[in-house]
Amino acid sequence: MNNKEKKYFVHESSYIDDNVEIGEGTKVWHFSHVQKGSKIGKNCVLGQNVNIGNNVKIGNNVKIQNNVSVYEGVELDDYVFCGPSMVFTNILDPRCEFPQRGSEFYHKTIVKKSASFGANSTIVCGNTIGKYAFVGAGCVVTKDIPDYGMVVGTPARLIGWMCACGNKLSFTATPGSEEEAGECTRCGRRYKKRGEKVEEKAKG
Repeated sequence: MNNKEKKYFVHESSYIDDNVEIGEGTKVWHFSHVQKGSKIGKNCVLGQNVNIGNNVKIGNNVKIQNNVSVYEGVELDDYVFCGPSMVFTNILDPRCEFPQRGSEFYHKTIVKKSASFGANSTIVCGNTIGKYAFVGAGCVVTKDIPDYGMVVGTPARLIGWMCACGNKLSFTATPGSEEEAGECTRCGRRYKKRGEKVEEKAKG
């Protein structure tokens, strides 16, 4: 079956193993490899030299930039953005002499909807990245990141909060309450914050 007959595009220099599912509208560009058992959703973009490991699950509308490997044990929800050359891991204590292969050795990493990873960031396995989280370029993430959390540095530390639209949020105390309130100056979305938990307020 050629690309014209498929509902997705794969560049001729790339390899797609058997038993792979690729959604309609997805594009796989030069020198990439999608390994067996993986499931990629609709309208995704895989840039040059991207490797998708065995049995990886990727949602819809995900964008993976050049030189990124998504190893077995990693799951990406819808609209996740992976910047150039960022890194996922799946083993906490690797040894070449004593290889650890197979799902029983892998520490699962869950990336929730619309999280973004800056270029050259590294995600140590076994952590959950919250929805709309924002990971700065060059970060080394060693623990969970809350929804809407913005982290920078090595190891990554929480320095603020990001709106769903990608604009930095500011919060002010609510009189008589432990909650803080915030409103995006770009899109007008409104949020509430209690400790390190941020939620978008219902419209209306």
